[in-house]
Amino acid sequence: MYRFKPLDFKPKAATEMIMSAENNFQELKKRRSVRDISTEAVPKELIEKIILSAGTAPSGANKQPWTFCAVSNLEIKMQIRAAAEKEEFESYNNRMGEEWLKDLAPLGTDWNKPFLEEAPWLIIIFRKAYELENNIKSNTYYSQESVGIACGFLIQAIHHAGLVTLTHTPSPMNFLSQILNRPINERPYLVLPVGYPKPDAQVPDLTKKSLDEISVFYE
Repeated sequence: MYRFKPLDFKPKAATEMIMSAENNFQELKKRRSVRDISTEAVPKELIEKIILSAGTAPSGANKQPWTFCAVSNLEIKMQIRAAAEKEEFESYNNRMGEEWLKDLAPLGTDWNKPFLEEAPWLIIIFRKAYELENNIKSNTYYSQESVGIACGFLIQAIHHAGLVTLTHTPSPMNFLSQILNRPINERPYLVLPVGYPKPDAQVPDLTKKSLDEISVFYE
């Protein structure tokens, strides 16, 4: 049974909250998925703070069913890149349907993933399908949803810290469990290369859907 304590909450005026929300929106509008990531070193302490921010995410029954594996070791990054590109080559040439490839074409992506090796850090997120302690299994709850929320927190924290990333999900991803020697109760969920953008980094000139396109208000 948890002990309970008073909520640390200080009310704000509505105008202040609206301004804060607007500032946050304007800041997040600048966030982009970046593939041109510099090899410039990023302090380990910065990555630690970012992961701690992700760890504040809510989770089913507070099970916190995630493991964040932060990799800066070049040899391991090279192994991950080689395995990921093998799967991506198969996907682009044999697994993806015509419609999928057509939708990806404007983004200019292919099976080559140099950012997996060039980025100073890879953060690989694993989802705990169940808890395993002393060979005893116990449940996690809503682990997919919980880890998804934590990844959102993680991406926001990366952007807030002044770094860039992109979501990478080679499929299948079982090679990550093998390379990183993760326990059998953990499932690879997402790969985030993290670093500074290259000076000549390019991103697609795209727009996000408007408020009317993504929301419905019932008043």
